[in-house]
Amino acid sequence: MADKTFRLEVVSPDSELYSGEATFLVAQTTVGELGILASHAPVLAELAPGGAVVVTEASGERTAFAVQGGFLSVTGESITVLAEAAQFVSEIDVAAERAILESAEPGSHKYLDAKSRVRAVEALS
Repeated sequence: MADKTFRLEVVSPDSELYSGEATFLVAQTTVGELGILASHAPVLAELAPGGAVVVTEASGERTAFAVQGGFLSVTGESITVLAEAAQFVSEIDVAAERAILESAEPGSHKYLDAKSRVRAVEALS
């Protein structure tokens, strides 16, 4: 089953961050963490504040995105991550984000953004 792929789009209001084929996706939603393989039943879920999306690409490479809110739309053939804001894990300064987590008010927008970024980096560690 792992050799089956699905079309994945990760977009935010200002950019398309990813477009390609993937075999597995994990996302934090407001009702818990959700793992998706090809041919998953249709789902529409709200992405959790401070969450991340981890993708296993068709090539076997793994990547992650820090995602600040939005929605996850799953159809039989494709998945779209519609993020309010998103960032590639490769663009994240994890030390700076951990410092923000220590100093920011838990639950604040600044705290949740930093939590999202740290979570994305740690997902690939």
